[in-house]
Amino acid sequence: MTTLRLGTRRSALATTQSGHVADALRAAGHEVELVEIVTEGDTNRAPLASMGGTGVFASALREALHEGRVDLAVHSLKDLPTAPDDRFRLVVPQRQDSREALVARDGLSLAQLPQGARVGTSAPRRISQLAALRPDLEIRPLRGNIDTRMSKVTDGELDAVLLAYAGLLRGGYADRATEIFEPSVFMPAPAQGALAIEAVAGTEAAASLDAIVDDRASAAAAGERAVLARLEAGCTAPVAATSRWDGDQLTVRGGVFALDGSRQLTATASGPAAEAAELGARVSDELFAGGAAELLGK
Repeated sequence: MTTLRLGTRRSALATTQSGHVADALRAAGHEVELVEIVTEGDTNRAPLASMGGTGVFASALREALHEGRVDLAVHSLKDLPTAPDDRFRLVVPQRQDSREALVARDGLSLAQLPQGARVGTSAPRRISQLAALRPDLEIRPLRGNIDTRMSKVTDGELDAVLLAYAGLLRGGYADRATEIFEPSVFMPAPAQGALAIEAVAGTEAAASLDAIVDDRASAAAAGERAVLARLEAGCTAPVAATSRWDGDQLTVRGGVFALDGSRQLTATASGPAAEAAELGARVSDELFAGGAAELLGK
C-alpha cells in the first residue's frame, strides 16, 4: 500500500490538527506520514495584510502539492483564497466549533475587563467588533502561534487575547478560554473551525479523500465563504460570516464592520444545502445594498 504524504505547516497546532486528519485516513485503511512545510506566514512576523493576506499560509503547501513533494495538504479553510484552484480537489472534513474565545487574566470575561484593558488581536474583523462592544479597550497587534499569543496574557503584557475556540480545542487548551462568544454576539471568520484537505485532482490521493468529507460542513463553509468571495474581501478584511442548521435548512449570516466599531451591517439568508453558495451570495447582495462597499473602502 502506498503511504500518503500529508503536508502540514510546522506549528504545534497545525501538526496536531493534521494528525487528526491522518488518524481519520488511517481509520479508512490508508497509511499516512506527516511532512512539515514551512510557509511565509510561519517565518514572517509582519502583519498578514502587508504580506498579501489571504493565501500567505497556503501557497507553500500548494506548491509542495503541485511539485509532488506531498500527496495531500491540510489548511485552515479560512486561510485559503476563495477563488477555486482547478489543479486540486478540496474537501472539508468534520468541522470543529466555529466560535470566538477570549483568554483573559484572572478568569475575566469581556465585560469584566477593566477600563482601558489591553487586548491583543491583529484581525480587522475582531478589532472592529471589539471596538463596538468595548470602545474603551486598547487593542494591541498580535501574531505568533497559539502558545505565543496566550503567553502575552500569562506574562502580563496583555490583559486578554482573542482566539478561535477551534484552535484551543484542537490544541488541548479549551480550559484557557475565559469566555466563548455566541456568533450572534461576536461573529467569527468565514469557515472558522473548518479544515480543507487538498490533493491534485484525478489522483489516487484525491480519491482517498472520499473517506473523510463531511457534506454538512462543506455546505456551511461554502455558504460562509461565498459571502467573502462576493464582497471581494480577503481574510484580513472586517468581514465575518457564520451559519446554522435547522433540520435540512441552512441559514447563512454575514457581517461587515467599520474598523472603529461605529457601524455594523448584517444580513441572513436560508435555504437547502444545495443552494449554500447562492445563500452566501444573497447575503452579500444585501450587505452591498446596505453600504458594505463604503465600509470596505471600495
